[in-house]
Amino acid sequence: MEKRTLGEVSEECRRRLVTHYGPGVSGWLDAVPTLMERAAERWRLTLGAYHDAGHASVVVTAGTFDGRPLLLKAWADPTRFRNEVNALHLWAGGPTAGVVEAADDLAVAALEMIGGSPGGGERPPREIPTVAVALQGLHTFGRRRRRPRDLPSLTTYLHQEVRLRVRRRLESVDVGPWQEPVDAALPTLVAMEEDSARSTVLHADLYRENILFDWLGHPRLIDPLPMVGDAAFDWAFWAVYYDLGHGTDARLAAAARISHIPVPVLTSWCRALALDGLLFYLDTGDPRAPRIAGLLAWLSAPTPRNRS
Repeated sequence: MEKRTLGEVSEECRRRLVTHYGPGVSGWLDAVPTLMERAAERWRLTLGAYHDAGHASVVVTAGTFDGRPLLLKAWADPTRFRNEVNALHLWAGGPTAGVVEAADDLAVAALEMIGGSPGGGERPPREIPTVAVALQGLHTFGRRRRRPRDLPSLTTYLHQEVRLRVRRRLESVDVGPWQEPVDAALPTLVAMEEDSARSTVLHADLYRENILFDWLGHPRLIDPLPMVGDAAFDWAFWAVYYDLGHGTDARLAAAARISHIPVPVLTSWCRALALDGLLFYLDTGDPRAPRIAGLLAWLSAPTPRNRS
């Protein structure tokens, strides 16, 4: 890597972050090249190019002078930076990306590059059971190690964000032909309670693009939105959103087998998350709305059939 300066972030990157944070993030985006260059100078790194992905941060490839590949990640939200870095430190030695350096004043961190490229290595044939074991390991670290005091709680997230936005959207969004599964799932969301015996530090953003694989085919979980709460949330999120509308039953079975959380409990959490997702997709005109609506109907059926 010989390039040591950066140009402006791409228009696509700018659009994604403005959509996520609002127009107020534009000034920070203008400052990103300087933030990255200051971090690289401080840590004696060479800069590569922008890795144009993500909706809440900016990522640049970088490397040490002896050739070790890294990623520089800059967060627009300093709180999100602190939470993610604290969680990655907590999970150090586990199935995550290692934090090499972090600068609180810049809200920038240098992270291990998984598998030698920003997108990680090749996915193994037994991807689902391998990821399930890794997630269980992550939760074990979160239970056994001392947790940072200021991580958000799942309880607060459910009460102050999820239930409120579901209620608001039910008043404004036309659910059309999916009224029946919406009505069936709503009591689950209202009555949902956490089990404190399963409390751990959650990843809480288990989309497939946030699980990479290293040189040996081992999963490494990146880009967490860490919270403290019931592990069932993570398992349900993984079952629903890892590959939306495909393989849900296989992930549910793997989740129950590895976590020892009963399938009916996990299914209830899945219904609540799918309901929240459906209303969001309908509200924003997302083309995935029919797919998650079908999943919600399947999860709400008395005896769900296999879902490939």
